[in-house]
Amino acid sequence: MHTENLSSWLHDHVFDSGSEAAERSTRVVMWITAVMMIIEIVAGWWFNSMALLADGWHMSSHAVAIGLSAFAYATARRYAKDPRFAFGTWKIEILGGFASAIFLLGVAVMMFTSSIERLVAPQQIHYQEAIIIAVAGLLVNVVCALILGRAHHHGHGHDHGHGHGHAHDDHHAAHGHEHHDHHDHHPQHDDLNLKSAYLHVIADAATSLLAIIALAGGWMYGWSWLDAAMGIVGAVMVAIWAKGLIRETGQVLLDREMDHPVVEEIREVVEDKSLPGDSRLTDLHVWRVGKMVYSCAMTVVTHNSELTADEIRKRLSIHEEIVHTTIEIHYCTDGA
Repeated sequence: MHTENLSSWLHDHVFDSGSEAAERSTRVVMWITAVMMIIEIVAGWWFNSMALLADGWHMSSHAVAIGLSAFAYATARRYAKDPRFAFGTWKIEILGGFASAIFLLGVAVMMFTSSIERLVAPQQIHYQEAIIIAVAGLLVNVVCALILGRAHHHGHGHDHGHGHGHAHDDHHAAHGHEHHDHHDHHPQHDDLNLKSAYLHVIADAATSLLAIIALAGGWMYGWSWLDAAMGIVGAVMVAIWAKGLIRETGQVLLDREMDHPVVEEIREVVEDKSLPGDSRLTDLHVWRVGKMVYSCAMTVVTHNSELTADEIRKRLSIHEEIVHTTIEIHYCTDGA
């Protein structure tokens, strides 16, 4: 398959209605978060509450990060059919998720340092006003989480039923070198860009809940230190979530897929001992080009002079997640 055809196919099959729903939902959540951010900052200034001001500026970082996720969807869609992207633009979404995770880690550091400062130098807190705004913030975050959760469910429930194939052959002097694209149904899996936006909302909800607990304790029992302590707990939680997201998105961006089960499945297909001749993989590279859609390039050494790339492709066709293969075959004729 030519590069522009593959890019177009990946656009039609990878950037599906699930991605479109995620983009719409992320954009809506971005605006809701921005509005709540403004309310908290204005309320903090009006009530002279440093706690509300800090939470408002903290929410601003989430609004920027969620906006970054929405921008990644829009950019991936805009350039989806650009032939310069050999395997489509899906990784723009992953890059957006990675950048958002870095932002989330920065938020955790800011929360931690601010909480330590509050422990060292406590400040007067207007508890009643702060609790009202914190409860409102929590409700807003619950609504945002439901919106993004619905988009996530839509993505998992959307299936493809296309069954068409193309093949492109390039023959070289001493061996066969062939390309194949298997276009078929493939399952939907986690959208890491949507997950990053979701984690920002959940982080906001968690910090709002912790803030409510801390403010209630300070208001009823005079435990002013509880506000800062809960801030530290929230910072640690956010940092753990950010670390996990950085690891997941980083693996995709760096094509660290050689420990995925599909790799072993490819080996089993090619090196099946029940088939004629002795065939073995001497080189194999597998990388992801969609949510759970893979490309692979392999070199096969075989004593079976009748083995062809078409035969290997036929065996691999049972694995629907493999959408593009490059197969190079070396034939052993010396009996070695």
